[in-house]
Amino acid sequence: MELSADSTIPFDRERVFRAYRDDLPKLTEFLPNIRRIEVVEREDKGSLVEILNIWHGGGDIPGAARVVLSESMLSWKDYAIWNADEFSCQWRIETNSFTEAVRCEGKNYFVETDEGTRLEIRGEITIDASKISGVPKLLRNGVSKTVTEFLCKKITPNLIEVSSGLNRFLQRQDRAEAS
Repeated sequence: MELSADSTIPFDRERVFRAYRDDLPKLTEFLPNIRRIEVVEREDKGSLVEILNIWHGGGDIPGAARVVLSESMLSWKDYAIWNADEFSCQWRIETNSFTEAVRCEGKNYFVETDEGTRLEIRGEITIDASKISGVPKLLRNGVSKTVTEFLCKKITPNLIEVSSGLNRFLQRQDRAEAS
């Protein structure tokens, strides 16, 4: 299923691109669903930067529910290749649960506009229920479709929330520089 989310951030493209790439862990205070983001690896290769981040979700999950949900169920790996020449980021998400059954990947584009920067997020998520033990063969297609649709509905607002958090982060930077 296709993931698509667009948002406009009222700052210049270079600044938005660099902040998203380089300051992502600092955005967590603006992201209610994320507790922290760890930069595990970073390799600069000229205009390309390869980054592996681990996202720790569950910021809005009550403590009682966290007892049932393990840390690994609320975390995922984000492999990204940032291309400064084309202002894009190719990404792939690897879940800690049902790793073989979930495929989620895409590309973000940072487009300069009169209003600032339009962040265009394009991706695809697919769930293969045949790779999840315990799902009966007869139900696999239905389970795959239902879970994929559910995740798409949950992920899309979160993608937009990251853009909103980035906007608030940059606004705070401007206020700090002005004072």
